[in-house]
Amino acid sequence: MRQGRRIEDHLEHARRTVALCSNDMISPCRGRHRPFRSYAAHPPIPPLAHLAERFTVAPMASLRNTDTAPPPEPARQAWASDVGERAQHLFKLLVERYLADGAPVASKTLASARDISVSSATVRNIMADLESRGLVASPHPSAGKVPTHQGLRFFVDSLISVRPMDERSVGELRGKLDPDLAPKQLVGEASSLLSRITHLAGLVTVPRRERPLRQVEFLPLSGDRVLVILVLNEREVQNRVIHTDRVYDETELLHAANYINREFAGQSLLAIRTGILDSMRHDKAKLDSMMQATMDVASKAFTEEEAEDAPGYVVSGETNLVESLASVEDVRELLDAFAGKGAIVHLLDRCLNSDGIHLFIGEESGYRPLDDYSLVTARYEVQGKVAGVLGVVGPTRMAYEQVIPIVDATARLLGAALDGSRQAALPNASSAP
Repeated sequence: MRQGRRIEDHLEHARRTVALCSNDMISPCRGRHRPFRSYAAHPPIPPLAHLAERFTVAPMASLRNTDTAPPPEPARQAWASDVGERAQHLFKLLVERYLADGAPVASKTLASARDISVSSATVRNIMADLESRGLVASPHPSAGKVPTHQGLRFFVDSLISVRPMDERSVGELRGKLDPDLAPKQLVGEASSLLSRITHLAGLVTVPRRERPLRQVEFLPLSGDRVLVILVLNEREVQNRVIHTDRVYDETELLHAANYINREFAGQSLLAIRTGILDSMRHDKAKLDSMMQATMDVASKAFTEEEAEDAPGYVVSGETNLVESLASVEDVRELLDAFAGKGAIVHLLDRCLNSDGIHLFIGEESGYRPLDDYSLVTARYEVQGKVAGVLGVVGPTRMAYEQVIPIVDATARLLGAALDGSRQAALPNASSAP
């Protein structure tokens, strides 16, 4: 009862603005909606989350279109399952030497390694077999071998053991992510932290806010103006004025509100907008006049600008990647990709649906400007819900064993710090009714 009364109080407050709106005290929007007004603070949040001890590396999930996607995981690993133990050992040595030095590795160099007891000729034969499998290649005929992107995938999936960071290192990271900072500052600090520690480019998407709808109400104003009242929870009611294509009467607006409350209550604003636009696109010819009015009003009420709560990401350390580029044009293309944000945000957002670490090597990302780079990502959570993704971009010749646990730990610590940041912003949360 208390909760219902609070919502009714907010609705009554909004209804009282109708008279003011009718007297033009709320100015016309000139085709654009007015900004939301929020009437209440956020609800209380749970205590800080602790850094989880679990550490996993999620299987590679290609983001390429189906016509260019690599084979699915079981088929991809078939060529690697019958690589002999000696060949695996030599290949691991080759990759480790290449990651450390960045130069092709000669068969003679591998044969002279401390724990190798075979001749250079045997090593060459093994390298030839690995090359036929697509795991290594020669930059030019007289050079040694370097791992291919497929070979690096085999190395990461099968030949290294990634362990969580030690407690001391985690404590140092935690000290850099101060829960007293504002959320935007924390996101920026996490991006800078990833860049400083790994000497690569650090990326952190802006936290998403889930805003499920509890109730909507449409009230007619003068002319083609309609007051939209959105009840998001018992503490937050938002309103704005929209301009419709024609004048709607109170009955039509009531029908529109009832339909949305019945079909979409509990869904996010973005999901509602998507559902409405899908209905308009597929069923428009079948809609009667009342439903057509409903869709028209709803499409104006749930706009893309307000439905999308994550406008992009914060990036730090792009210049760390410049040294790995061969030309000015390559530098320009990479920096343009970071500046444009759209495609990279889409790539990062597609990592939201599964836990653990995601690693994309070269073309696996499906995004051409990153074809010569690796992307390591992990999602972070706020109040137990997925809020965003962070990660690093660097040359495929990166220290995976070091980078992966840093990304994992930073994601968990950022989520914990954001929980603390939200709690610090709500000093009276514990006493909220």
